[in-house]
Amino acid sequence: MPTTKSAEKRLRQSEVRRVRNRSIKRSLATYVRRVLEAIAGGDKAKADAEFRLTSKKLDQAASKRVIHANTAARTKSRLSARVKKLKRATPA
Repeated sequence: MPTTKSAEKRLRQSEVRRVRNRSIKRSLATYVRRVLEAIAGGDKAKADAEFRLTSKKLDQAASKRVIHANTAARTKSRLSARVKKLKRATPA
């Protein structure tokens, strides 16, 4: 347990940030899952729309340092490759 006033405050701040970060990370996982489900379903338009939204959310999380910038970039790159592959594989 913290013994100083500043340590007590840091504990409170850490708890608030932990809860907020968990919420953001969980929602990111949901956005990524939606893109993957759209790809699995073969829906090009939905996959593209979901990818755009997911990409934005990943960038926002990275800018707030909830996730590392390289993690966001890597995830976006992998999703983008799968969306592009879907667009090429199925005829227009």
